[in-house]
Amino acid sequence: MVETRDPSEKTHALIVAAGVGARAGLDLPKQFEPIGGKPMVRHSVERLSSHPGIDQIWVVVAAGQEELVKQALAPLSSYRLVIGGATRQQSVYNGLVAIRQAGGGQYILVHDAARPFVSHQVVDRLLDRLKSAAAAIPVLASVDTMIEVRGEQLDRTVDRNSLWRVQTPQAFDFLKLVAAHENFKAGQDASDDAQIFEADGHAVSIVEGDEALKKYTLPADFAEKGTEHMRQTRTGMGYDVHRLAVGEQLWLGGVKIDHDKGLAGHSDADVLLHALTDALLGTIAAGDIGDHFPPSDPQWRGAASAQFVKYAASLIADKGGIIHNVDMTVICEAPKIKPHREAIQRNIAEILSIAMDQVSVKATTTEGLGFAGRKEGIAAQAIATISLEEIRVNADR
Repeated sequence: MVETRDPSEKTHALIVAAGVGARAGLDLPKQFEPIGGKPMVRHSVERLSSHPGIDQIWVVVAAGQEELVKQALAPLSSYRLVIGGATRQQSVYNGLVAIRQAGGGQYILVHDAARPFVSHQVVDRLLDRLKSAAAAIPVLASVDTMIEVRGEQLDRTVDRNSLWRVQTPQAFDFLKLVAAHENFKAGQDASDDAQIFEADGHAVSIVEGDEALKKYTLPADFAEKGTEHMRQTRTGMGYDVHRLAVGEQLWLGGVKIDHDKGLAGHSDADVLLHALTDALLGTIAAGDIGDHFPPSDPQWRGAASAQFVKYAASLIADKGGIIHNVDMTVICEAPKIKPHREAIQRNIAEILSIAMDQVSVKATTTEGLGFAGRKEGIAAQAIATISLEEIRVNADR
């Protein structure tokens, strides 16, 4: 489904990936180094783009890194590319200007690509706080003893209860963050956008961060010593049925198909996406679509089923999972699916941020048998295959 929305009401995510990563001592800039089987920047793009509250992803890279980022993100196409500046502040500002030129937005999340494992839970907390605050940042308490050092000696112990670790993404009112950057003194730089926002006279609210939002900076961060990373393959299955009814629209795989009847159901009744949602949930033993989107809840009446698929994919991403392929079969006498198969395949590939050759869409009939044979309804089956990372500690190291 194509959703039209006023650009000024959109929520954008700006991923800053323009650094050279000199401290990491790697052959490539660290944002393009593999972490958990993927280039680091790809994790952030996939995780943020799968969140239903984010409308558009922007990636800021340094001049000359365009091909690197395209290779790292291929075949994803849901992001827009921006060339950064000489400092982090200038890179973020370049991204803000690009967003403003594209129509602007209501909210903006600024995220460092060096923190690849951002969860939907953190994004949820940030967006919820923006309902009552102009800015929100994720933080974690300091659990270690904190000291100040003079030369090579301890100078004094600092009260750790007043010290918090700041993470990204950081969420802001879009127009206020643009103004804060424009008011920031030329030639200065800042390590994050909260500093710039506060310097412009705004309060910054805090929400709970996540230990998984570790920042990859030094060579040891990439070494992964003492662990052995394994991939566990999982398969999930889904099946759904909806009846055909006069006066309803027919949606299959997120594509509207002209037909004399449509599918009846509480949402848009997209039987193919419902089966796919259950298959994805099945890979991580997360129940079924009714557990997460109960038909008794009026908020899902007429809802686009693509958001159910995105939600299931986000749960997989939050567990560090990778979707390898999905295979679906539509069971009906009419309409003919073949003329629409490529559009359905392309739409599902975009929803899941995977390549088209990872999406299989087939159709069959029941040769006149049963409810499908009598043209009373349409059924769909789906299978999804994913892998999850297992980390096993090597006792002999």
